Amino acid sequence: MIAGICGSYKNITSTGAVTANPGTLIGFYVNSTTTGTLVLRDGGASGTVMTGTITPAIGWHFLPAGFGLAGGLHATIANTLDVTFIYQPATTA
Repeated sequence: MIAGICGSYKNITSTGAVTANPGTLIGFYVNSTTTGTLVLRDGGASGTVMTGTITPAIGWHFLPAGFGLAGGLHATIANTLDVTFIYQPATTA
């Protein structure tokens, strides 16, 4: 991980919400996979698709621009995938 970037985390192994709150997705770490795939959505299960179908390798996947999450982050997982998401919750002034 790049120094100075930190956030909250959530590990999932099946389809579901990563966070229901606004923020920024920093990246994700694939802990293990067996032909697992991933689709990310902003705003829940029926929210806006942020990515096409990703077939990630084991290891860290950094999103250099950061993905803004207006309505939270939902991950659809197919096959076997153990993934930990790192995100920064939005701050309020």
